[in-house]
Amino acid sequence: MTDGTATQFIEVGGGDAARRITVRARRGGAPGLFWLGGFRSDMAGTKALALDAWAAEHGRACVRFDYSGHGESGGEFTDGTISRWLEESLAVFDAFCEGPQVVIGSSMGGWIALLLARAVARRASARATLSGLVLIAPAPDFTEELMWKAFSPEARHALETHGVWLRPSDYGDPYPITRKLIEDGRSHLLLGGSISTGCPVRILQGAQDTDVPWRHAFALTERLPSDDVVLTMIRDGDHRLSRPQDIARILAAVGEF
Repeated sequence: MTDGTATQFIEVGGGDAARRITVRARRGGAPGLFWLGGFRSDMAGTKALALDAWAAEHGRACVRFDYSGHGESGGEFTDGTISRWLEESLAVFDAFCEGPQVVIGSSMGGWIALLLARAVARRASARATLSGLVLIAPAPDFTEELMWKAFSPEARHALETHGVWLRPSDYGDPYPITRKLIEDGRSHLLLGGSISTGCPVRILQGAQDTDVPWRHAFALTERLPSDDVVLTMIRDGDHRLSRPQDIARILAAVGEF
């Protein structure tokens, strides 16, 4: 592609679980940038494109992709779980990243970034390592803390009886929440104990975020044992943090590494 990125594909999973993941990889120097988007978002969003443009300007590598059931990747959204999307994230990280990386995770991507960091830290050696995490309105444990615990009895009954519930959205049509998403999320909960990342962490959180309340970011910060953790509270910021001033703060956090 003329903008310096290359569209590539990777097959993840086998048999009926196989899905084709679309990846956009920009060649460049280290530390590279690795983007993990949010629930129901894609790699063509404002923040992802701004990070790619910043990487191009600074000669840095940048890898973006869509989870299965999102954007340009294959698979059905209703088949998605944290396990599935984490598997895809690790597969893309291993295949396309080399050397030190800054992992930028937005909302659900913040949860997956923490899980990815834990998986990378457990390896004896790896082609790619972590220089830092930049978490934007991070939503670890959201399937339990921000969904299940907040759902009405009617929503819980629909999930338990039919396996799916259509959740109203402020951003468009209602979207399906599945029982398997909720149940699978319980095997990846992080906020009940210490979270080791093996690298510095920068968190940006909007105080006006109604999707992931600012108290959730505080709860995460308390679970991170590293001394090098900085939480930036944006008083007038919402969940998306996509305004020019928000993008500038994100890029400044990335630029620290």
